[in-house]
Amino acid sequence: MALPKVPSREPPEHPRKETGWRHARLTPSLAEVYRSVPVIGTSTWRKALAFAGPGYLIAVGYMDPGNWATDLAGGSAFGYRLLCVILLSNLMAVLLQGLSSKLGIVTGRDLAQACRDHYSRPVVIFQWVICETAIAACDLAEVIGSAIALNLLFHIPITIGVVLTALDVLVVLFLQTKGFRWLEALVIVLIATIGLCFLFEVVISKPSLSGVIGGFIPSADIVRDPRMLYIAMGILGATVMPHNLYLHSSIVQTRRYEQTAAGKREAVRFAFLDSTIALTFALFINAAILIVAAASFHKTGHTDVAEIQQAYTLLTPLLGVGGASAVFALALLASGQNSTLTGTLAGQIVMEGFLQIRLRPWVRRLITRGLAIVPAVIVAILYGESGTAKLLVMSQVVLSLQLSFAVFPLVRFTSDRLKMGEFVNPAWLRALSYFVAFFIAALNVWLIAQLLTGGQ
Repeated sequence: MALPKVPSREPPEHPRKETGWRHARLTPSLAEVYRSVPVIGTSTWRKALAFAGPGYLIAVGYMDPGNWATDLAGGSAFGYRLLCVILLSNLMAVLLQGLSSKLGIVTGRDLAQACRDHYSRPVVIFQWVICETAIAACDLAEVIGSAIALNLLFHIPITIGVVLTALDVLVVLFLQTKGFRWLEALVIVLIATIGLCFLFEVVISKPSLSGVIGGFIPSADIVRDPRMLYIAMGILGATVMPHNLYLHSSIVQTRRYEQTAAGKREAVRFAFLDSTIALTFALFINAAILIVAAASFHKTGHTDVAEIQQAYTLLTPLLGVGGASAVFALALLASGQNSTLTGTLAGQIVMEGFLQIRLRPWVRRLITRGLAIVPAVIVAILYGESGTAKLLVMSQVVLSLQLSFAVFPLVRFTSDRLKMGEFVNPAWLRALSYFVAFFIAALNVWLIAQLLTGGQ
């Protein structure tokens, strides 16, 4: 059931020539937690801790089950060679998430609201559809990943596991009643669980140090080889997630900082520090997955391990360490459940921001889950485990193809002096941001061309 619209606190019109926006201010998304976390203390350390949290909710999307599928496929097929793609993707993520948090802090708008307040209605509707598609693709990866983990750990059939994932809506609803910091705390605990599991996997897999170092050096083969490019695009799509840009620009507004130029400048700095540290953990986990795949599978001639179930089956016998497969599955379950916690928030922000429609969290969650569960169940029934694995990789490529529709507006808004004032991107950052935006777009065009010509 749709909730009544919250009336705007501001005048309906504001001269665009003065601020670059149609309205002076907008009613914030996630109004129930808006400015609910006070920035306490006077020391830099205590303020940094107060601002820490949103970055980890964002980092969750950079280590979800979709990343596992693409990293496993890349590591088993091409060894360490795609580590440079993970590093490049992570650096782009740091830049884009930094711009996203700055947009939210400076303008008081999340990216969806900013688009609605700038573009025409038809353009806004198109952007909303594109973003909802990306969220559905991401949720599909989480559904499949969690179902696979339940199957590996408890032998629950994939189809039943897919349906059981809908129950996580109860966890989300419970945490929302406890406060935003509780949600952040649970996310951080789950991230730590994933990190410890893969630290264990990396140590016992004994990777080649020279191979790892060499893998971080870019190679032209990535662009020339259609198969490698396809996996690289999947890694890019799984790492830089479009809906995370909308999410981050909203949840940074949960902090109650001074609404002055100095207060906003400090908030921008601490928010960037928060997301950079969190994304560094995501870089470690993504790289660890690929390194384990390269050291365990590629080195032993198992170059076609693209399915999580295959990796689970092979890890213990190949590494000769009992429990290696179970630790792998435990990390996967933590990853899938962690990712679901932020899916509802992203969906709520996008729907409120683009359409000004508020739904009760459980209604929104069930809609999102339904969009992901239906195709997952159909594929699981018709094609079995192999089909779900292919669907997992494809969902990440779909995410990559949505990126430009979020990146270009973000770069444009943060580079507009009228909209950002003294916080506008300096010339060097503006140039770098547009380079990244066009680089992502060019890779997408290349990928589509390869698919249409039968290169993949």
